Amino acid sequence: MNVIETYITKFKSMNLNTKPFKFGIALSGGGARGIVHIGVLEALHKHGIRPEIISGASAGALVGVFYAAGMEPLRILELVKSNKMVKMFKWQMPSNGLIDIGKIASLLEQNIESDDFSTLQKPFYCSVVNLNSGKSEIKHEGKLFQWVIASASIPIIFEPQLIDGNSYVDGGLLNNLPVDCIRDQCQILIGVHVNYNGQEDQISGLKAVAERTLRLAMGQNVKESLAKCDFVIDPPETRKFNTFDFNKADEIFQIGFDETEKRIIEMRRSIDLIQLAQGKKNRTIKNI
Repeated sequence: MNVIETYITKFKSMNLNTKPFKFGIALSGGGARGIVHIGVLEALHKHGIRPEIISGASAGALVGVFYAAGMEPLRILELVKSNKMVKMFKWQMPSNGLIDIGKIASLLEQNIESDDFSTLQKPFYCSVVNLNSGKSEIKHEGKLFQWVIASASIPIIFEPQLIDGNSYVDGGLLNNLPVDCIRDQCQILIGVHVNYNGQEDQISGLKAVAERTLRLAMGQNVKESLAKCDFVIDPPETRKFNTFDFNKADEIFQIGFDETEKRIIEMRRSIDLIQLAQGKKNRTIKNI
């Protein structure tokens, strides 16, 4: 059986009619590296692909919620590049050892119409970690802003978010690429991972060690999720940037855009195969 026949067999076995959305996208955490997501979305838009359902962790949740609210990718990039956003995430340790992530609340309030998942233009899911139970949770209904902020609250650096008596932190800690929550709702799932964990020849300095350690730890919880995606975008160039490189937004954006451009032919070929498989399936049903 050749590659094309394998794809057709795979997609014929899927009941695509039960999946309400054609394209879904899952966005990983990664601090400033999450700007890659914006480049990916812009490239997808260029080729007429607009994900209809979104999930995200940490930085992926921030990009994802703005996108789900109807914001165009380039507008999200403008927001990230604003002085206010860059200063908000500048690498510094105040006297209490924590950066006040609460400032993100005002950013959400100013750019999203209502503090409720149901008012978003597209379905959106974000992962958070409940420190009290020690478990990962997925949030997709009710109040919106508190969960997005919790999803982006990197432990130690940012203060945990106290919600309903429990402390919540960065969803990427245990589920850095939340795909299970949307896998069965979309025909084609694109996973974007921005924490490439290839060989590193030189690691020196406290910040570099901390970055590498965090990426390696989170990398272990995405392997299964990556395998469930139809397409994975995981640019090696992301390893050149750290969590707080928001002042390099244009460079990071371009990495996501260029990587998606490289993969778009492969993506379109498989989309055609899915449509072919579905067409054959429908014809078979009609002939019964």
